Amino acid sequence: MTIHFTADRGDARLRLDQVLVRRVTEVSGMSRARAQRWIAEGLVSVDETPAPRASIHVREGAAIDVMVPPTAKLRAAPLPEPVLLDVLYEDDDLMAINKPAGMVVHPSFRNARGTLLNGVLWRLRERADTCPGLVSRLDKDTSGLILVALSPGSHARIQRDAGHVKKQYLAVVRGTPQPSEGVIRFPLRRDPADRRRIVPCSVDDPAGAASETRYATVSTNGGCSLLQCELVTGRTHQVRVHLAASGWPIVGDGRYGTSDVRIDRQALHAWRITLPHPRTRETLSLEAPIPPVISMLCSKS
Repeated sequence: MTIHFTADRGDARLRLDQVLVRRVTEVSGMSRARAQRWIAEGLVSVDETPAPRASIHVREGAAIDVMVPPTAKLRAAPLPEPVLLDVLYEDDDLMAINKPAGMVVHPSFRNARGTLLNGVLWRLRERADTCPGLVSRLDKDTSGLILVALSPGSHARIQRDAGHVKKQYLAVVRGTPQPSEGVIRFPLRRDPADRRRIVPCSVDDPAGAASETRYATVSTNGGCSLLQCELVTGRTHQVRVHLAASGWPIVGDGRYGTSDVRIDRQALHAWRITLPHPRTRETLSLEAPIPPVISMLCSKS
């Protein structure tokens, strides 16, 4: 089988092997070493030309084809399951879901069932012509808005509109940011000692990916602050790492800060998404209600 996809904003400026790890993992178990081997074996093409090496950087909009070897272990296709979903918006092109903390977005080898996508497939089980694709992702322990495109055409149009899609998060952090608003631009990369962690790096690190988060302080109370953050880029763990590296770790984030008895996950919520509708082109603004635990932290921090 061959996997076809168009490089999106999150892929831009990543090495090709990093892009494969990011985008092919859903279909086949993927590591950096395996991606490099497939590229060296001529199984990966960029814009219909065989990729010369794993270290090339990918431009947004590039057409990438990956020929999956017959020996590769493929993930089973996700199945419809009656998973309860909080659907905030739905039409023929898009669905917006308010994901609770603790729910996995997409099936993986460790979480094969009970995910948000399983629930989407169940909801759409009688619409045989619908092909859902996740437009946005969230960590398991982050709550808030997830966008699902309901056709390949809608998915492709939203990707092309990436520069016009505005994603805003709310985060409760320790400390008082100075200045009270600004832009964080630390490049990010995988931690060589622990691939599950993302770390900031120098601008000349070839493994680093350009990253940008805009933030503004909404309120400060009792040593904690509520921030509104806008993702200009969409790197893995971007908001969590950028805020922690700036000295303001998210409350409850045990990976990049410290846990907190008041909350059993990081106090991060994907609050609002604004984008051109893929069909009508009218501006669509979607908002997920703030979870009570985050409201509590904001009022009693």
